[in-house]
Amino acid sequence: MTLAKKIEEELKIAMKAGDILKVSTLRMAQSAVKNKEIQLLKKDSGLSDEEIAEVIKSEVKKRRDSIEEFTKAGRTELAEKEKVELEILKAYLPPEISDEDLERILKEGVREAGAAGEKDFAKVMKVSMPILKGKASGDRISVTLKKLLSSL
Repeated sequence: MTLAKKIEEELKIAMKAGDILKVSTLRMAQSAVKNKEIQLLKKDSGLSDEEIAEVIKSEVKKRRDSIEEFTKAGRTELAEKEKVELEILKAYLPPEISDEDLERILKEGVREAGAAGEKDFAKVMKVSMPILKGKASGDRISVTLKKLLSSL
């Protein structure tokens, strides 16, 4: 089953169950996918599962940013709503790689790029990102790499 079909089926189930938050979140995801189809001129053929996953990752990042901002502003009720939406959306993404695997791949990238310190951050990212794309969030990669480079 394609990712688009899975979202559509689970939307129907959520509608029947009366799960208003899940319905609104899945409709928002479908809308974001449709917008991306229009943007990429793929309205007739539709997006691949990888492209849909990229759209959902973008929506997940928006939720994470919103949670951070709402928490800073003391709007805990809005932050909680965003957290629930985040969990709903994460169910449609492949699981991220473990911290150990991420660190191993980045250490390999450091070795391959010949990095000597934090100034070589971009070199290591250039080598490592093709391997890590879609397997871990950019924030997580960045934090782990900075930690590795600072210990050199």
